[in-house]
Amino acid sequence: MNGTDLARLVLVRHGESIATVNRVIGGPRTCTGLSDHGVTQAERLRDRLVATSELSADAVYSSQYCRARQTAEIVATAVSANAVEIRLDAGFGEHDPGPDCDGLSYDEFTRRFGSGPDWENPFAETFPGGETVAQFHLRVGAAAHSLLARHRGETIVVFCHGGVIDCMMRQLLRLPPTGGFELHTLNTSLTELVLTASGRWRLVRYNDAAHLAGLVGR
Repeated sequence: MNGTDLARLVLVRHGESIATVNRVIGGPRTCTGLSDHGVTQAERLRDRLVATSELSADAVYSSQYCRARQTAEIVATAVSANAVEIRLDAGFGEHDPGPDCDGLSYDEFTRRFGSGPDWENPFAETFPGGETVAQFHLRVGAAAHSLLARHRGETIVVFCHGGVIDCMMRQLLRLPPTGGFELHTLNTSLTELVLTASGRWRLVRYNDAAHLAGLVGR
């Protein structure tokens, strides 16, 4: 970040989760953290950041989900020499499927509710009893607004989720709230945006997962 930039925001997607391996909807009530492979991914990111010193965070935040928090705990010492505290912020949690769907297997969800949520309509019921896309975007946007107000002129690292990164990209870059394109954000990848003096956000990098090169996936 140069002297004229107003903020630097780095979003880190969590490592592979146990929920993904088990093909279940891992919401905030049932998330059981990282798989062994996910831990390795996070360790790879930590080792990269130690070697390159490419991130020096003024503040470190994490979603309250176990998979994001565990990733943060592995990586955080590599982004700040001052042992910055990891602050939990539920505003950066993944799209909440609600209590009725949280923990269901994908197969069971399909059996009960059909082929899947209507992601194109932001006001449609995506998960019965869960957040709509509009509610999700409002929550994440409010959390981001508050975060940036607290850390003007600083570098902030947020350990979060693919859906949150999609939401942040759409909001900060003023893109359509749904549709238009698809993002496939890799586990433990880095997405970096800078708020310039013009008041516009500049995308510096997306899906930077160079540290996973050569790591055999599932």
